[in-house]
Amino acid sequence: MAKKIGVTMEIGNDGVAVITITNPPVNSLASPIIAGLKEKFQDANQRNDVKAIVLTGNNGRFSGGFDINVFQQVHKTGDLSLMPEVSVELVCNLMEDSRKPVVAAVEGLALGGGLELAMACHARVAAPKAQLGLPELTLGVIPGFGGTQRLPRLVGLAKATDMILLSNSISSEEGHKLGLVDALVPPGDLLSASRKWALDIADGRKPFLRSLHRTDRIGSLSEARAILKNSRQLAKKIAPNMPQHHACIEVIEEGIVHGGYSGVLKEAEVFKQLVLSDTAKGLVHVFFAQRATSKVPNITDVGLKPRPIKKVAIIGGGLMGSGIATALLLSNIRVLLKEINTEYLMKGIKSVEANIKGLVSRGKLTQDKAGKALSLLKGVLDYTEFKDVDMVIEAVIENIQLKQNIFKELEKVCSPHCILASNTSTIDLDVIGEKTNSKDRIVGAHFFSPAHLMTLLEIVRSKNTSAQVILDLMAVGKAIKKVPVVVGNCIGFAVNRTFFPYAQAAHMLANLGVDLFRIDSVITSFGLPLGPFQLGDLAGHGIGLAVGPIYAKVYGDRMFKSPLTELLLKSGRNGKINGRGFYIYEKGSKPKPDPSVLSVVEESRKLTNIMPGGKPISVSDKDIVEMILFPVVNEACRVLDEGVVIRASDLDIASVLGMSFPSYRGGIVFWADMVGPKYIYERLKRLSEMYGGFFKPSRYLEERAMKGMRLSESQSSRSRM
Repeated sequence: MAKKIGVTMEIGNDGVAVITITNPPVNSLASPIIAGLKEKFQDANQRNDVKAIVLTGNNGRFSGGFDINVFQQVHKTGDLSLMPEVSVELVCNLMEDSRKPVVAAVEGLALGGGLELAMACHARVAAPKAQLGLPELTLGVIPGFGGTQRLPRLVGLAKATDMILLSNSISSEEGHKLGLVDALVPPGDLLSASRKWALDIADGRKPFLRSLHRTDRIGSLSEARAILKNSRQLAKKIAPNMPQHHACIEVIEEGIVHGGYSGVLKEAEVFKQLVLSDTAKGLVHVFFAQRATSKVPNITDVGLKPRPIKKVAIIGGGLMGSGIATALLLSNIRVLLKEINTEYLMKGIKSVEANIKGLVSRGKLTQDKAGKALSLLKGVLDYTEFKDVDMVIEAVIENIQLKQNIFKELEKVCSPHCILASNTSTIDLDVIGEKTNSKDRIVGAHFFSPAHLMTLLEIVRSKNTSAQVILDLMAVGKAIKKVPVVVGNCIGFAVNRTFFPYAQAAHMLANLGVDLFRIDSVITSFGLPLGPFQLGDLAGHGIGLAVGPIYAKVYGDRMFKSPLTELLLKSGRNGKINGRGFYIYEKGSKPKPDPSVLSVVEESRKLTNIMPGGKPISVSDKDIVEMILFPVVNEACRVLDEGVVIRASDLDIASVLGMSFPSYRGGIVFWADMVGPKYIYERLKRLSEMYGGFFKPSRYLEERAMKGMRLSESQSSRSRM
């Protein structure tokens, strides 16, 4: 029977009190659990029939750490008193300074606050393959229950800063080698071994060690300072726009210079400051935004169960088709890859093999699993074997007639329950399925390139797509380790549509006389991995030129028509694909800005002739960020207004996973709300007066700005769902 949530204590005849945390699935440390721990430790410390204490977690897991829901509550209310007092009251006073020895019996996982509780015990006994780590920095905070002080004292400073700054977890086996774990025992012996260890300490047979008071692993002050100097350089490199990494190093240093307890007090103070930082708000928002995507009204809440998808056919073995095939194969799904001739088919299969070899060579996949994955792939040149597939994903070039013919054919050759999906990124689903009688089975499965690495999957539903089909595709998405976001049907769907102004704004700035390499560098400093021009190179300028007219047809009134892409292609610059675009691409070296492209830009400036008085405009870095990203926010407003996404946070997680918008800024809508809709509206209004309709604020943005509302506040408006 399921045990109820809480903390229990059982006292054995041996005089050992076993304190157990129960809060499924990972025994997270919610406020009632923390209160329960305080009560039980107080009780155990006072009782005469207790000689020693063992702390453990129910159901094969020690604890996954502090309950993140509390952060969300603190962010909603701004009330820091919702954070329970743990570090001094429970961890230092009741556990570490207890006169009775406390041993942690660890299996499964001890992460974050869970590991911090274990480190405050006087010894740690663990089962094999347990996961140990302090991942707090990924949420914008630092360890808050003494982890910044105790981990360096147990494993040494260099290893500890590395684990904390990179949020790297280790296995209990490695923990044992490092001294974080005192003994490794089989899971069946975990409790008996821990009880024995605790009694051995109580009877003086084993040392009574308080982690916070240990100095044997720290080394001299000059050694420590050298290690921390390296850590600061690492922090600068991996987290240039985030405060928690540097703050964490300061706190670790405080403890080394002034002693562990002083470090614990500073940690608690800095933790409280960081909880309310914009970075923590953004990262916690993204964490919950990703969870929310799995709830889709009228799909996931109407009692339907996903059908098993065991065999999938993919039409087209190009970049996208082979990437999608790779993702499916890695999750044990059989794949038929169809191409139009043997040459293309061999090329497609080779691409899949190369993807899988790449994962093996980077240590992400064992040779064994690679062989198993490839054994599930079969290449075909016709539809004969399509009769028993559960789903087809069409990934051919963006040609309406070709796609219509394929879907008409699929309707004939596939079983009536087979899902018919298209990986189109620009063509309306209703148009693709126009000539079929199976509109309820047609759905968009829009992967992002490279499909076996990028985690976003946009599931596009038309007004005819059935709930069952959407649910099935969501289940496939999760099975292949993607984050599925259900979106409505429009040109560009959620991500590409929201971000189409990104490249346009960049082209406009370049035509207004701003140095294009400066634009890229300002945008990467803001936190996107690639600036708009380098991104264009990567996608290939041929694609840019082909997609342009499709967008222009629908969104033409707010587009900036730049001749730059066409001029690039004319001068033989296709982008990374042929080694030259705005940058020069050579194997084995980083892309280098190509100064000779400036003559092409000059030609474009002459043609557009939009520089005021023929002179380049003068802009600050802040201006560049706003002129490039505010039009993106403006389009996001239209996507929200038309109900293309279910909730604003879906667009946030989609922008983070699909466009690599910095997660510490919380996603595109969350960031816009932080900046302030009123400011964005006024800025766009001023820009549109200076440079025309491209910047004109949307109705939704204007309404929100005038009413002082956030962009993310839900609204009952039109819906594409």
